[in-house]
Amino acid sequence: MLDCIVLGDSIAVGIHQFKQECQLIGKNGINSYQFNKTYNKSFNSNLVIISLGSNDFIGVKTKFELENLRSKISSSSKVYWILPAIKPDIQNIINEIAQQNGDFILNINRLQKDGIHPTWQGYKQLAENLK
Repeated sequence: MLDCIVLGDSIAVGIHQFKQECQLIGKNGINSYQFNKTYNKSFNSNLVIISLGSNDFIGVKTKFELENLRSKISSSSKVYWILPAIKPDIQNIINEIAQQNGDFILNINRLQKDGIHPTWQGYKQLAENLK
């Protein structure tokens, strides 16, 4: 079992910069469907950090994809979801999945001018809240 993994998109890549002891699985610009198609496997780790949904669009079945991903994570894992700063409908989906599974939610409080990505201080703050 791994100690820590970070799953997801460019925000996950940024989190990894502050949690380099974790294994990164993901890449910039990936949406939930692409993630599941590319990384179709189970994840067994003590700590799992997920950042997905910011790149999802109308054609992506976000709830299905995120529930599918969550079902592939070991039940003994402590799971944190990074709540996208945009797309309230996706925020609601993530909140629902997290609540159903006893997972934790982290909000992005310090945003870059794009309104999506955390500032470096925001990434640092997120990483410090992962325990």
